Parts: sequence; structure tokens; C-alpha cells
Amino acid sequence: MEKFQRYYLSFLLLIVYTNTIAQVTCSAVEGEDCKKACELYNWASDRQGSRESQEGYKGIELCPDFSGAYMEKAVPYLNGSFVTWKIFIDKAVALDPKRNLGSREWGKFLFLRDYSGSIRDLEELKKYYPEGPGRSQNGGYNLGIVKATSYSALGQKEKAAGFIEGLLAARGYVKGLFDHYRLGVTYFELERYDKALENFEKQSKEYDFAENIYFKSKVSKIRNKDYLDLKKLVLQTYDEGMAMRDAYSPSF
Repeated sequence: MEKFQRYYLSFLLLIVYTNTIAQVTCSAVEGEDCKKACELYNWASDRQGSRESQEGYKGIELCPDFSGAYMEKAVPYLNGSFVTWKIFIDKAVALDPKRNLGSREWGKFLFLRDYSGSIRDLEELKKYYPEGPGRSQNGGYNLGIVKATSYSALGQKEKAAGFIEGLLAARGYVKGLFDHYRLGVTYFELERYDKALENFEKQSKEYDFAENIYFKSKVSKIRNKDYLDLKKLVLQTYDEGMAMRDAYSPSF
């Protein structure tokens, strides 16, 4: 129960975080039509991905140079119309790369599994955020972890493990919800089971969930140890809703 409460508090903080980064201060936007477009964007971003957020949405018509209008228009197309999403999000990035590169990178990583494209956008973000690219659009990850996960998916697992180790050791680094799990999976795939289990255990102490327990059971099975109780715990934990579900799912 205590772990669930800690996770729930973290989840609420992420909601605040993602809502905060979506909003624009419209008083700073020049031109009355563009101010109206900005206000529409802020209204729509609170209902992001819903039919309501798109019906009658006139942000682009009001101000074709306001990047937020294109970004907001792009969001629902992550539900499967990726070509259309790319048209709108690329326009948003062209108008304001500093603000919108992170959104495009996250879409490439999470929805398209375009890991090379995700890394390219993260490298581009360095120009605007040399101190670090910040957090993912759902707030759950430092974008450095996303970059490392992309390297791992592209087969560069040693590089990914070293990258995450470096982040975790860095002064002032703020962990995400799943950092040790990501590192543990990378070590598991490298067949370095001691390091994998070490990180799965660290993850359990911070926030445990079904996928983390599942990999702990896989390590036990490989080592010919009893793993059936862990398998039962995986199903129980999943049924309790403690699994890696992204809070954002765009749909009409």
C-alpha cells in the first residue's frame, strides 16, 4: 500500500508537470488572432487527444505562424495516422524547435519505435538545452534514459548501460520512475544477471510493478531457482494496476 501511495503521488506530480509544459503564456504572443490561437491551444491541451479538443479547432486558421496550433493538431494522429501526425509535428518543429522537438522525439520513441529518429531529435535538443534535455512528455523519464533505451533497442547495449550508469551517478540527477528497471533490462539482455538483479531489486525498493517482478522471475529461472511465486506475484501486481501503462492514450 505504501508503494502504491508513493507511486500515486509521483503520478499526480507527472500530471502537473505535463500540463505545465503544455501551457503557453498567451499575453506574450503578438497579434490578436495569434493570442486567440494561443488561448485555443491552452484550452485544447487540457483535453489533449480528445474529440472535444479538435472539434472547431481554428488555431491554424487564426495564426499560421503559431507553432502550438500545429502541435495540438498533430496529437490525435498518433492514434494511428502517423503520416498526418508527422506533417503537423514537423511544421510545429520548424516554427519553434526549442519548444516542439521534445514532443516529436517522444512520438518517435513511444509510438513509432523510430529509435534513430528519436536520438537525432535529442541531439538537436542539445543546441537549445545544453544543460540537459529535460524530461519526457509524460514526465516519467529523464530524456537521457530515453536516449539510452533507444541505443539499447538499436543493439548498442553496452553503450546504453554505461549511459544510464553515468546519469544515475551524476550530481543533481533526478530519477524517473523506471530508471533502475531500464538499466536492469539492459544488463539482462547482456546476460549480466548479477547487475540485472541488483537493479531490479533497487527498482523494487523505489516502486515495484509487474514488469520488474517478471524480469526478477526470469533471472531466478535462469539460475534454476524457484520462480513460481514470483510469477504469481506478477499476475497479482498486474491485476492491481501496477504496470507500465502510459497515462496518455490519444483517441477520438
